[in-house]
Amino acid sequence: MDTSQQQTVGFLGLGPMGMPMAHALADAGLRVVAWNRTASRVDRLRELAPTVAVATTPREVARGAAIVVAMLPDLPQLEALLDGPDGLLAGWAEPETGGGQPPTLVVTSTVSPVRVAALGEELRTRGVRLVDAPVSGGPAGAEDRRLSIMVGGEAEDVERVGPLLGAMGSTVRHLGPLGAGSLTKACNQAVVGATLVALGEAVRLAEAGGLDVGAVLEVLGGGLAGSEALRQKGGRYLSGDFTGGGNCRNQLKDHSIILEAGRRYAVRQPVSEVVRDLYAEVVERGDGDLDHSAVVKVLG
Repeated sequence: MDTSQQQTVGFLGLGPMGMPMAHALADAGLRVVAWNRTASRVDRLRELAPTVAVATTPREVARGAAIVVAMLPDLPQLEALLDGPDGLLAGWAEPETGGGQPPTLVVTSTVSPVRVAALGEELRTRGVRLVDAPVSGGPAGAEDRRLSIMVGGEAEDVERVGPLLGAMGSTVRHLGPLGAGSLTKACNQAVVGATLVALGEAVRLAEAGGLDVGAVLEVLGGGLAGSEALRQKGGRYLSGDFTGGGNCRNQLKDHSIILEAGRRYAVRQPVSEVVRDLYAEVVERGDGDLDHSAVVKVLG
């Protein structure tokens, strides 16, 4: 990335995904201004990237940063940060913000394609552009800067944020108008959820049959059943450690989005319905904060 004129970018949300994504932007030579509801997460980011500036409010994030990247659980959490004296919009309203560029909000979390498009229309009336750019690859992919990033928005807006996305991911694709990135992410999560359920079933079947689960997973990984999900999650089935990572609660949320999209486009989704129900069972038993591979716990 050309850093002859250092660009300032704001970042909201330093969870398991946001932390390495913000770190990647700082490593790319950008001046990152970060905010997180739990301030200690920003301190942790500064240990990794000392050039990161700390913001105490979303307004401070937007002040001087034409582009703000958000990695928050869902749209309601983002919308809560827009208005009010300490909100993003107040920061963007300050005259020194942006250097002539239109304020642009980049939503990188998994959200409803219908609702993000509606939010984009609302923000446009207030002078703010929105790009939906959900990511896939998990914390490991974020740390390695090899996320797959699915982008929706107007071409000029996508072009403006393209270098930032390229700093965080290895596959960046503009898929259409606002909401197209989130619809693609729904497709992605349908595959991820179904794959994790299938892997869980395979593990339970191997255990019940007295097989060496590690050997079974190795063989699966070498053939048509191999996948990034198996590569990243296989060790969890062997260790029984399901802490950290993308969690079951978010996978349940994602499947609600998937099924909402299916209803909108009149697509049958029998597998996604079963997967949604299984993740609901995981959450109901109190395991919602475990890695989404922990769906194996309700399979026997």
